[in-house]
Amino acid sequence: MGKKDIRKQLLGRLKDLPKEQLQQKSRWACEKLCATVEFGRASAVMMFLSLPSGEVDTTCAVLTAFERNKTVLVPQVDWDTREMIAVCLGSLTCEMVSDRYGLRYPAMGKAMPIGDIDLVVVPGVGFDSQGNRLGRGGGFYDRFLGCNDFRGLSCGLAVEQQVIEAVPVTEHDVTLNMLVTDRCVRRFEK
Repeated sequence: MGKKDIRKQLLGRLKDLPKEQLQQKSRWACEKLCATVEFGRASAVMMFLSLPSGEVDTTCAVLTAFERNKTVLVPQVDWDTREMIAVCLGSLTCEMVSDRYGLRYPAMGKAMPIGDIDLVVVPGVGFDSQGNRLGRGGGFYDRFLGCNDFRGLSCGLAVEQQVIEAVPVTEHDVTLNMLVTDRCVRRFEK
């Protein structure tokens, strides 16, 4: 089965999860993430702001990062140049901009050099137990994490229903350091 078919199947699984169940599993995943040594050590954490269409809700982890005085960053995508940068998020109540695909970022967010980011929490449609990730197909996170200046750790955040036996990979796909779900934390050798 190819990436497109697997993506469709996994998005269907997420859509079939009752909203309340996804919210509970999101809280559990965020609590597990925030309890990791890697999250504890990180000064600058980049997280995604969840899309409304069946994605782990990161609100709990973002609030915990603020409580622990971490610098919180979110992705800002330039769809024309196909590039992604990390911008500072001051709070969840700051003025936000939504791009054409629903990605939200602060209207006045200041960019941070990729080399200063300790931990990038990565969304995905699917993951496997070898640290591979199936995204939405744009390659933004693979290019971002594959940048020579990035020296931090990468961590997928998901519900266990998104974990499959094997994600098809290409030479451009970047393996993650960790995967946190509502059930467990998996760490991978790179």
